[in-house]
Amino acid sequence: MSDQDSVLLLWKEYQQTGDANLRNRLVMQYAPLVKYVAGRMRTRLPDSVDQDDLVSDGVLGLMDAVERFDPERGLTFQTFAVPRIRGAIIDGMRAMDFVPRSVRDKLRTVQKAQLALEERLGRSPEVEEVAAEAGMPLQQVRDLTKQASGNHANLDDFDLADELASATDTGVEEGDDNALLMRMVQELAERDQVVIALYYFEGLTLAEIGSVLGVTESRVSQLHSRATATLRTKIVALESA
Repeated sequence: MSDQDSVLLLWKEYQQTGDANLRNRLVMQYAPLVKYVAGRMRTRLPDSVDQDDLVSDGVLGLMDAVERFDPERGLTFQTFAVPRIRGAIIDGMRAMDFVPRSVRDKLRTVQKAQLALEERLGRSPEVEEVAAEAGMPLQQVRDLTKQASGNHANLDDFDLADELASATDTGVEEGDDNALLMRMVQELAERDQVVIALYYFEGLTLAEIGSVLGVTESRVSQLHSRATATLRTKIVALESA
């Protein structure tokens, strides 16, 4: 019997019996998937974040995926499991308070102000202009910007990545949240769409995207920040409607 046949038989027995030992065997079978997801996420986190902590949280997501997986939906298990592994890791990071909710709310205010100014001025605004638009002290805006790009994980970025991954992994149906999100992506400027696709869907680094587009890594970072800020603003507006 081939390895694939053995795994299929294991799935069939587990779904018939719900036996915890069979579940644990399936978790061990797909454990490398957790290491893969944790490794990809680790590259975008501060050095202080321990890889083993990410893997531990990811295993919880894998266990949940094994228990909930329904092969009749037509998805592969890997496609079904990855968003749940990623979500469990994000929940674990949030529980460790890498970025307090109050700070994330203020960051959103700054991002909205920057987006509004970019649309109004047709250029990237100065930090003084952003502070005035946001109604916040200049030093506070500088500190928030430094905090977002320095020693703390930007969980909003992972949330967005999770939503985009879910939309592409599970497909879209007209009228559902995934369809709305993909339409938001399609409404971005053409180059912003390319950056989003290469970064979130293809897994390229900012430097690799720069090589593809023929621009500097710094410029790609600006494009990425603009695109994600636009998407997050649209999502917040949709949720508030």
